Amino acid sequence: MSTRRHLGAVAAAVMALSLVAACGSDDDPAADGGNGQDGGSGDEQVTISVSNLPPATESATREAFLARVEEFEAAHPNITIEPSEYEWDVTTFAAQLAGGTLPTTFEFPFTDGQALIARGQLADITAEVQELPYADDFNPSVLEVAQDDSGNIFAVPTAAYGMGLHYNRSMFEQAGLDPDQPPTTWDEVREYADAIAEATGQAGFAQMSQNNTGGWILTTLTYALGGRMEEGTGDDVTATLDNEGTRQALELLRQMRWEDDSMGDNFLFDWGTINQAFAAGQVGMYIGGSDVYNSLVTENSIDPSTYGLTVLPLEGDDAGVLGGGTIVGVRPDASEAERDAAVKWIDFFYMSKLTQEEAALADAEALVATDAPLGTPALPIFGAEQLAESDAWVADLVNVPLEQMMSFKENILDQPLVPEPPVRAQDLYAELDAVVQAVLTDENADIDALLETANTNVSALVEAG
Repeated sequence: MSTRRHLGAVAAAVMALSLVAACGSDDDPAADGGNGQDGGSGDEQVTISVSNLPPATESATREAFLARVEEFEAAHPNITIEPSEYEWDVTTFAAQLAGGTLPTTFEFPFTDGQALIARGQLADITAEVQELPYADDFNPSVLEVAQDDSGNIFAVPTAAYGMGLHYNRSMFEQAGLDPDQPPTTWDEVREYADAIAEATGQAGFAQMSQNNTGGWILTTLTYALGGRMEEGTGDDVTATLDNEGTRQALELLRQMRWEDDSMGDNFLFDWGTINQAFAAGQVGMYIGGSDVYNSLVTENSIDPSTYGLTVLPLEGDDAGVLGGGTIVGVRPDASEAERDAAVKWIDFFYMSKLTQEEAALADAEALVATDAPLGTPALPIFGAEQLAESDAWVADLVNVPLEQMMSFKENILDQPLVPEPPVRAQDLYAELDAVVQAVLTDENADIDALLETANTNVSALVEAG
């Protein structure tokens, strides 16, 4: 749903990659930290601005970022980089684009990719991306969030996650459940939640419900049950919130809340508060992105021995797992020289640790040195073979309880990845927050009526574009 930023880890990674570049020789085609491309388009001088410069309050991270800028400029003497503290904000993006204050390159979440493409708010960088040595290696289901219907490329995916089921192994044991055998059906999720609540007095299963997270997780459940919140592509998208998968998802929540009483007494969780409750042993299971463990460690001090991660049960002919992540795009008014320079920056700054062993090792060593988690399962930006290779590069440095996450890691690549709703996703999520809250707080909530109203409201937004 949103881009997660862990500045301490980023600082370590950036500083590590700074060392990699500094150690490269003049004869090393990868000494520029990228993938051996030449310095630019001929000798034409070009200046681009880039996003996500850490603020002055994060001095180490900022200095490391600026060091990377210097390394890039040294390797590409015809390109000048102007760093910007800009971070993605969907509410101000259009005004900044129109006002000329948007950086040349900028990060944004998967959620907004298709909308930006449809509105012509990203540059077509197909030609530039196809010059990269790994252009044909992208995971198709990940790359498609940055492509139009014709396959043209408008951004580069740099990080991806799939949704999973997080569970507390200690609470499983207290309930007489085997933590190495997590639930594989939604009926089992319900049964396990009931057993955990009965044994511990805590929430066996918890659900986010505010700040757009209720709609996000309800969409995840809908996908896992074969439904979709929107149908169609491009300009022909229809809201379908009142589908059978969503009804089943809400009925499951209703049963756990009102028939089983297995969901505790907090029905206003969001991303931060549910993580806090889970780390404190107050929640047995919940749904979230596969990368959540990193935040649970750095922000919530979870006991690693209690953590488990598995894939979501998929039931239904068209069931899939919701995926998200971060992509980096280029302003639509960028010149050819600016597009070329921008893609070189993306390759250098974001992709080298995914495609080069030396950069991957330096990144991993720096993360471990700062006690940041290394090895949490994620979706591959490239194919499964490349993921296995990059995992092998850093295997000796992994510091997360990976054996407790293997049910996810070993099965996630077999689950179809479904992107978030292509049009007005955040508005759709906000509308569904109220639906989730109603089901969790009103025993007599009319699910069909709630979905009919929500679908009418979102349909108007989708039609407006």
